[in-house]
Amino acid sequence: MSTDALAVTWWGHASTTVEIGGLRVVTDPVLAERLFHLRRYADAPVDHAISADLVLVSHLHHDHCHLPSLRRVAPEATVVLPRGGERLLRDRADVRPVRPGDQLDVAGARITVLPAFHDGRRLPGSRYRGPALGFRVDCGDRAFWYPGDTGSQVDFASVKPVDLALVPVGGWGHSLGDEHLDPEEAAEAVAAVGARWAVPVHWGTFFPRGLALVARRTHQRMFVTPGERFAAAMAGREAEAVVLTPGQRVTL
Repeated sequence: MSTDALAVTWWGHASTTVEIGGLRVVTDPVLAERLFHLRRYADAPVDHAISADLVLVSHLHHDHCHLPSLRRVAPEATVVLPRGGERLLRDRADVRPVRPGDQLDVAGARITVLPAFHDGRRLPGSRYRGPALGFRVDCGDRAFWYPGDTGSQVDFASVKPVDLALVPVGGWGHSLGDEHLDPEEAAEAVAAVGARWAVPVHWGTFFPRGLALVARRTHQRMFVTPGERFAAAMAGREAEAVVLTPGQRVTL
């Protein structure tokens, strides 16, 4: 792969592989078929997702810091995660706990750790807790931004423009609340940062079993349509929306 190449694969939910500057960077790998009361409704060839040089974990919730999936990731990969969660990964060799404002260099990439507006506890009452994070990754002359789960209360305009934005646009419950972005808010966030391409994530993958039957409007709004609504909200803006299906890879 050319060192100036840029490609992204969306594995579903917030899990992606970004190929940048010769590195494979994986975000929030969740490769399970089930997660508590949630069922995965999107197939993906996830075997390739475990090949990584660098893993970014945005926060400690089970659908982002999924220990069975992290155990499958290449053992030599560096894992960057919120400070306070490092004890969850005692079996990994290279774990870098961070907080907003940190910068670190890993394998030729510069990682800038950003704040996110989101609950950082693993579970309510859990002793594992840390700040929810976003990330900007620079490698060579390419850069991408992944804000993690966040509401719109953070200063997106303080993030320098990037080539690629990986932006959450949906969820799996009845409501997104104020700690997630809906498709229209995600489009505003991308515009504030500035990007050439924007891939919507955190939608169309997990959903509670049976809820689609009893709450069809919720299922449509939260699971089925966020990608297309994000693309519509991006129409006429500088960034190009790239809506992927789980397992799809695109070179940018």
